[in-house]
Amino acid sequence: MKKILIVGFGDVAERLVARYAGQADFIGMIRRPERAAALRALGVTPYIGDLDAPATLKRLPRVDGVFHFAPPPNEGTTDPRTARLLHALARRGKPGALVYISTSGVYGDCGGNWVSETRPVAPVNGRAVRRVNAERQLRAWGEVLGVQVSILRAPGIYAADRLPLERIKRGTPALIARDDSYTNHIHADDLARLAWAALFRGRAQRVYHAVDAHPLKMGDWFDSCADAFDLPRPPRVNRAEAEKVLSEALLSFLRESRQLSNARTTRELRLKYRYPTSDDLLREIRQAYPEGHKYPEGHQRGQMKLF
Repeated sequence: MKKILIVGFGDVAERLVARYAGQADFIGMIRRPERAAALRALGVTPYIGDLDAPATLKRLPRVDGVFHFAPPPNEGTTDPRTARLLHALARRGKPGALVYISTSGVYGDCGGNWVSETRPVAPVNGRAVRRVNAERQLRAWGEVLGVQVSILRAPGIYAADRLPLERIKRGTPALIARDDSYTNHIHADDLARLAWAALFRGRAQRVYHAVDAHPLKMGDWFDSCADAFDLPRPPRVNRAEAEKVLSEALLSFLRESRQLSNARTTRELRLKYRYPTSDDLLREIRQAYPEGHKYPEGHQRGQMKLF
């Protein structure tokens, strides 16, 4: 079986391992030794390493493939973590393929237009600038060493336990329709499956949109979640009012609007989505919990992750 290293062992990595258990020998890089037992319980060999501490990468094993799910640092304009990982991988013997999860934020604001992978990047915040730097490092490294590098540009990642329910319960406003921004989505299970498909079917130095085929305006997404759980829909405000009452973090997402095409992804990676639209998950939840949609304790652990 192939040896596969997973760097950044979080929720998507856990889903990937659960889905493809027995099809590869997985090695998971973690920073905290106390997590080792949990990885072993998943059938994953733990490797204690920290991308901020180069000395911990010297004993990286030689592997056939790499999933790079670790984010850049929270400041700066470059991604030194990716640089250190690539240096360590090259020193230990190059893998055959590497898949990196980036962000759709690299495009900046597209005015709600449809976007393909050929659109030039135009990041407008530090988070996206660092992701662009990581992408460029990875593609250049793959080109020089002959490694198949696939970049998955992911938007808001959701799942049954990654829905914006707390935000809705707080009554945080959404924008009125004419001022609202388009957002894109991907279920965490489908993102894990797309990463696996890219490792084996992706083309060298290729970018793919890891999105479903159903962009939504952000307020419509919140309304759908509220309806599925019998919660009041968020109040609507115009953009000027939103600038006064919403956090800067949320406003940064509202200032960018785009609809990502997944035509290349579905054509080249040949994966049938488990959740072609976010409504498919919400419908599944309503069918499973029809009586007031009371979701089991622990299944509402936070907000949808916005990459």
